[in-house]
Amino acid sequence: MAATRERGGRTAASRRVGAGSGEAPHTPLRPMWCCRACGQPWPCGPARLRLRTEYDADRPGLSIYLAGLMYEAMRDLYHFNAHDAPEPGVLFDRFLAWARRRPAVDPPT
Repeated sequence: MAATRERGGRTAASRRVGAGSGEAPHTPLRPMWCCRACGQPWPCGPARLRLRTEYDADRPGLSIYLAGLMYEAMRDLYHFNAHDAPEPGVLFDRFLAWARRRPAVDPPT
């Protein structure tokens, strides 16, 4: 079941990340699209883990959600600094390539 989106694309689960622990949530800081908690390019490792868990039963939904965020990131990053923005392929790898389901590998016999 897909997570219900609130205004701005956030989910109830994304609001809870780090809640009560005093840690900043691993959410994007726009328009630079770096992580609020660790400063890495977003989605960082902890954000990817949370998103995979949240969308475990809805991988197509995760891809659609990430594609929308990639579009927003492209718009922000190219508007913010068009001469130093990442290449489209780099943004694809950063936002979408990691989210696809890997086929199961049979153990060697």
